[in-house]
Amino acid sequence: MKRGYFGLALYRPKKHTNWGSLVRTARILDCSFIVAIGARYPIQSSDTQKVHRHLPIYEFETFEEFEQFMPKIDCRLVGIELDDRAKELRDFVHPERAIYLLGAEDSGLPPKVMDKCSQLVKLKGKYSMNVACAGSIVLYHRQAL
Repeated sequence: MKRGYFGLALYRPKKHTNWGSLVRTARILDCSFIVAIGARYPIQSSDTQKVHRHLPIYEFETFEEFEQFMPKIDCRLVGIELDDRAKELRDFVHPERAIYLLGAEDSGLPPKVMDKCSQLVKLKGKYSMNVACAGSIVLYHRQAL
């Protein structure tokens, strides 16, 4: 059994159907909890496992409210974003305790939110990826190593 835990946070997600796919992957890969920031958690037909019945799901109106929720001891906020400061996923060493934060496909994470992340990670490619695909790849990478 691996040590630590990880959560998945979605910042102002746009496409509800992507949520269902991503949270389903999160459950399959042993995510500890899910966070929705700036949106209500939508129950989707693409979430065939009905994740809300199996994992805690927290909703926050603002990023500042979410910051109050974050564990205070040794948990890293890892932003997934195409940014010059971000490390390539293939070279990234996952922290033992982490919350992976993804933004909407069209707007991503704002600079003030990225500045709050202890680490930034990007996937290969020069264009934004579907949030369900990007999140699934990162979570799989964590569990595969």
